[in-house]
Amino acid sequence: MPLLEVENLHTYYGKIHALKGVSLTVEEGEIVTLIGGNGAGKTTTLNSICSVVRSSEGRVTLNDEDITHLSAHHVVERGIVQSPEGRKIFARLTVMENLEMGAFTRHDTQEVARDLEFVFHTFPRLRERQSQLGGTLSGGEQQMLAIGRALMARPRILLLDEPSMGLAPLLVRDIFRIIVYLNERDTTILLVEQNALMALAIAHRGYVLQTGRIILSDTAEALRQNETVRAAYLGEH
Repeated sequence: MPLLEVENLHTYYGKIHALKGVSLTVEEGEIVTLIGGNGAGKTTTLNSICSVVRSSEGRVTLNDEDITHLSAHHVVERGIVQSPEGRKIFARLTVMENLEMGAFTRHDTQEVARDLEFVFHTFPRLRERQSQLGGTLSGGEQQMLAIGRALMARPRILLLDEPSMGLAPLLVRDIFRIIVYLNERDTTILLVEQNALMALAIAHRGYVLQTGRIILSDTAEALRQNETVRAAYLGEH
């Protein structure tokens, strides 16, 4: 039984049919990546899973519990947590306050303290800057903070939306190394990423989304070898 199962999701923005029957699964312990061009519906898929955007048709289940119609904060309480595109940290709050916001649904004080220590261990820069305002951090530091804030909710599945966007190549490598590190420590991950080559290098499986539809799904290695994927998304001709 998959940890996360998405069945036949249809989502609209007004009259625009953004998702046209998206179905996917994520098994516990996996990194699954969702790749596709701009406007393909990748972010909409994550937002629909999280109930940030309401789908008009379809079903989302977490560990066989139907969560389709739950509000966004109840989805977080169930264990689906997103680090959003563009980071969306609280610029006028300190690093520590941003991290504390990640744990706002939790009441297990000792476990929250343990998770905070794990975040600081994973991102030592955040420990150094814990009293600094979020808006004064560099782009890479803000991405670390966005992921750290999501981890403070203790996700059963972590949704990462474009974690490498706008970062220098060295920082991109750092972020992907951290994603692998988190997965090795039992964090299940659904990854949306423009850098398809890097995403497929660390993922177990992948889906290719095009204009709101899944057009391919396979192991990450098979997708890396697929001629259509290589030409369209990996920059190889």
